[in-house]
Amino acid sequence: MKTYVQPGDRISVTAAAAASSGDGVLIGSLFGIAFGDAEIGDKLTLATTGVFEMPKPSTDVLAVGAPVYWDDGAGLATADDDTGNNPQIGIAVTAAGNPSSTVNVRLNGSF
Repeated sequence: MKTYVQPGDRISVTAAAAASSGDGVLIGSLFGIAFGDAEIGDKLTLATTGVFEMPKPSTDVLAVGAPVYWDDGAGLATADDDTGNNPQIGIAVTAAGNPSSTVNVRLNGSF
């Protein structure tokens, strides 16, 4: 197909902030997990689909299938969108109770 560019499960972007491999990265409405380290202005590959173990507030409780949001300021996956500004990035595929510090999240690919 003439208009096909790429599969979309990995997107190459210019890093707007420093990122380390495994970090959640939000650029506008694009969310992904950094495939490597990057400084501001470097090329950075983001995984936009798949299941990733992500850090979360230890007090958050997530059931399998629960929506997962991204708190960009804290750099954490979270159970709720208290501010109205946290985008939903995926769903929990493992239960994560209090006091766990991580949850496995299947990324939406877009929001």
